[in-house]
Amino acid sequence: MDVTTASEQANRTQPTLTGQLPALREKYERDGYVIARNVIEPELVEEGRRHIAWLLDQNPGTRPEQLHNWLMTDDPFWVRLVSDDRLLDIAQQFIGPDIALFASHYIAKRPYDGQAVLWHQDGSYWPLEPMEVVTLWLALDDSTPENGCLRVLPGTQHTALQQMKERRDVDNVLNSAIDDAFVDESQAVDVILKAGDVSIHHPNVIHGSNANTSPLWRRGLTIRYIPASTRILSDRQWPSAFLLRGKPVPGVNDYLPWPKYKAGRHMPFRGAETYHQREPARA
Repeated sequence: MDVTTASEQANRTQPTLTGQLPALREKYERDGYVIARNVIEPELVEEGRRHIAWLLDQNPGTRPEQLHNWLMTDDPFWVRLVSDDRLLDIAQQFIGPDIALFASHYIAKRPYDGQAVLWHQDGSYWPLEPMEVVTLWLALDDSTPENGCLRVLPGTQHTALQQMKERRDVDNVLNSAIDDAFVDESQAVDVILKAGDVSIHHPNVIHGSNANTSPLWRRGLTIRYIPASTRILSDRQWPSAFLLRGKPVPGVNDYLPWPKYKAGRHMPFRGAETYHQREPARA
């Protein structure tokens, strides 16, 4: 696995994950984002693509950019994917050993009509206290400027969270964006990824992505990890509140049990019958 910024080449000899983890935090603090290369193997990437197709079949009429966290409460593969130890090892560098899930969301851009995500800050949308959270974005396809890759304004993680403004003048995933006064597109960096790579970004960093006008899919999974000490502010059970590693903090968040695989009800996947045995104790 190789850790680099978007402008660096990824064709060097790949160091191990363990050897590269410390470099993640250093580059993240400087730029507000960082890339980890070759995190997930092709077989699991393919299962992720198949999962998107399965979800779209189960939810007819839903755009592929809108496969949100409320669909994952009873989805064993989704929980298996976000609880993968390689992803948790990365998240641990930023939020510590007691790791919970706040949300996860597939943003899959179809060929030729995949929608843009306008410039925004993630944290402006989230009911979290404190705003201690890290986002991992797992590429399930090669992600390039042609098919609408992530774009970041490096260093903008130091910008206070702003209120997003409604935007419906163009088709876009969030129907909102940050005020143009905070955006200098001349500083934008394309976050170019290979399938299986992961980008990591700060809740305050300003980022977005263009529409997909290419003949290729651009499928990816966002994963929002929080330390167990961060409270999800909700008056009802949060649909994606799972404890993934470590211990809960008493009185902070009610965690869901990991869903168990049932043939005919859930998408089949490798290790489906036993994955839940890794679930940490919730109390």
